[in-house]
Amino acid sequence: MAKTEFIPDETLDCSGLNCPIPILKTAEAIKKIEVGQILQVISTDPGTLLDMEAWSLQTGHDIVYSRQREASNIFYIRRTI
Repeated sequence: MAKTEFIPDETLDCSGLNCPIPILKTAEAIKKIEVGQILQVISTDPGTLLDMEAWSLQTGHDIVYSRQREASNIFYIRRTI
């Protein structure tokens, strides 16, 4: 993914939470924003990298950008439906 600045409409901090809680909280939070808006998710669980990709494929929401910062994974997810 190209490096681009994304300004999230909402941020969900799942730092310190382990699988499956970050995915469950993401599923709840994405429903609270409008289609086309961006949800930023911060997670410290290393398993979230694969989990978030699988969740995105299953739900159809787009991970428009992701990055690692120190011990955190940061995802920018666009609600599509």
